[in-house]
Amino acid sequence: MPDGKIAERMQAERSPEAAPLVHRRLFTADEYHRLGEAGILREDDRVELVDGDIVEMTPIGARHAACVDRLNVVLQRCLGDSAIVRVQGPVRLNQISEPQPDITVLKPRRDFYAGTHPCGDDILLAIEVADTSLKFDREVKGSLYARSAIAEFWLVDVVHESVEVFRQPGVDRYLFSRISQRRERLPIAALPDISLSVDDILG
Repeated sequence: MPDGKIAERMQAERSPEAAPLVHRRLFTADEYHRLGEAGILREDDRVELVDGDIVEMTPIGARHAACVDRLNVVLQRCLGDSAIVRVQGPVRLNQISEPQPDITVLKPRRDFYAGTHPCGDDILLAIEVADTSLKFDREVKGSLYARSAIAEFWLVDVVHESVEVFRQPGVDRYLFSRISQRRERLPIAALPDISLSVDDILG
């Protein structure tokens, strides 16, 4: 770009008429809870806190709900007392993130995390079930789970009838991923004696 053009552009950017920069107001998890205590967020509002943004969760369709219920039953049966299965409950991953995975497999604790929500170190496996939210769950929540050092993340795609397994959390993504189809089995890395079949999950 010629020097004159650069000068013109810089002058335009300094002009009062130039559009102002927009700064996002990120919420902390404590502020998020205070919104609930104040009644601004209601108990039946389907929202979660992801990287400082209060995100409206997509409505749960029949296939989605059935898959979550099926996973809950299968995991409870397989795991027994070796882990806690939390269904659509909150986990505190950092000061600005408190998502609600569809299923979270937690390290066992006698108080069932009554004193505080589970954090990344407590989570053996996070599972999201997706139909319309596949891209968001993979790119946004998957990145969050990796950054929070959650050892394993499963993304169940009820539309294409597959399960994408993510392991080896890195700086902002998982370093390993594999898509499994029907008739394949899925071991849980943190619980090597436990495995589920894709058919168990999809029905």
